Amino acid sequence: MVPLQFLTFRAPAIFRGLFVHSCSRPNYRGLAARALSAGLIVGVALLGLSACLGGGSGTSTGFISWEWVGGTSTIDIGGTYDTQGTAGGEPGARQAPAQWTDSAGNLWLFGGEGYPTAGTTIGYLNDLWEFTPSSAAWTWVSGSSSSNVAGVYGTLGTGSATTIPGAREGAASWTDSDGNFWMFGGVGYDSAGTLGDLDDVWEFTPSSGQWTWINGSEVANTVGVYGTRQVAAASNLPGARQFMAAWKDSAGNFWMFGGVGFDGSSVTGQLNDLWKFNPSTRQWTWIAGGATANAAGDYGTLGAAVATNSPGSRGAPSYWVDPSGNFWLFGGTGYDSAGSVGYLNDLWKYSTTSGLWTWVSGANTVGAAGSYGTQGTAASSDVPGAREGASNWIDASGNLWLFGGQGANATGSAQFLNDMWEYDPSSGEWNFLSGSATADAIAAYGTEGKASRNNVPGARASTASWTDPSGNFWLFGGVGLNPNANAGELNDLWKATP
Repeated sequence: MVPLQFLTFRAPAIFRGLFVHSCSRPNYRGLAARALSAGLIVGVALLGLSACLGGGSGTSTGFISWEWVGGTSTIDIGGTYDTQGTAGGEPGARQAPAQWTDSAGNLWLFGGEGYPTAGTTIGYLNDLWEFTPSSAAWTWVSGSSSSNVAGVYGTLGTGSATTIPGAREGAASWTDSDGNFWMFGGVGYDSAGTLGDLDDVWEFTPSSGQWTWINGSEVANTVGVYGTRQVAAASNLPGARQFMAAWKDSAGNFWMFGGVGFDGSSVTGQLNDLWKFNPSTRQWTWIAGGATANAAGDYGTLGAAVATNSPGSRGAPSYWVDPSGNFWLFGGTGYDSAGSVGYLNDLWKYSTTSGLWTWVSGANTVGAAGSYGTQGTAASSDVPGAREGASNWIDASGNLWLFGGQGANATGSAQFLNDMWEYDPSSGEWNFLSGSATADAIAAYGTEGKASRNNVPGARASTASWTDPSGNFWLFGGVGLNPNANAGELNDLWKATP
């Protein structure tokens, strides 16, 4: 039986959710509607759902210099596909692509949900693009210039010029020590052209330009096979899912937490299972968390690492790896300590050494408003509001950075956001540095190619984000607001110098 959520209108946002955006076209909705479609009870009032705020200006001097590098300020624009493999053209507007940075500092993105070419309708994409900062040029590398393309899996473990993942959004992505790109799951099209959640593992080798199907199923909507905790096995496999957290450890293993999809009993919902994938043995290990969907969080005591701690099930969180190899997780849409579902703003740290989670910051309840304090001044009372689909980076000092998303502003209103935050693990304090404390702020583009502290991207969620070797932060597209406060898919490219 096809899950109910796949029978609903496929609007271009993470999971079609908690409100209808009334500024423009309808159905820009968020991830928590998946919970609604599964028959769960959501405390909508906690999220401060409101009528459109009218698109407040993002034009206030901040502490971050943003530069509009390329793309347009227009929503829902199609891409231009020049000769494959030759610099030229530009990706169309989209949200939730997979992303990687190569050793030369080039930025890569794959797929997402958006517009392939001018005059087309929105759909899932499987195009692979490379952006070279030194020349400010995009190159279409592989994939289709059409939407909703089925995957061509070929032979498991063998790459070829014809194998390629199906169109999708919300996949997890990693880069290995050899510079190859890896991807897991998302929501999109399997080998038969069926739309659903995916659990396939793919590797892209830039030197050969080939994709290889490594692990997982070529059929959508597969159930998880958990096996025994802490024991790797060839038969282990996370259930098909989308919008999970993803990290890489110092040994080169890939880690994944939660997302929205299938548990071990064919139940669909938010997940809180933690998995490790060894790219050498190509086997999964179920590390922690539950094998059933929609689990409440076990927060314990703020700042204390104990074996019983566990973040609640969630999708579309933000995530980082610090210089010490600890994994960090922030927010998303999911379950709090009481089992209520909604936007979250809890910050967690996972130690791969001890195998323990620590609740570090934020609320253990859904729908928390942001506390912005004084811009540019960190304080123990400051904290971003609950949200999903925020962009994230880490700087050379190990500080965590967060931008935008869809969720609660300073008053608790749940709309698109463009606030930029820095978290210092050594002090345990958040610092609001750029953007607006109000929801639905529009962009200040300034002059293309010129950085300014007066510039700021408009409110948005589900972007691509990268860090280059010079420590600059990059941001592409997402779903959000143009300068006229109309909501849609974006294809603007930004660089921030922290």
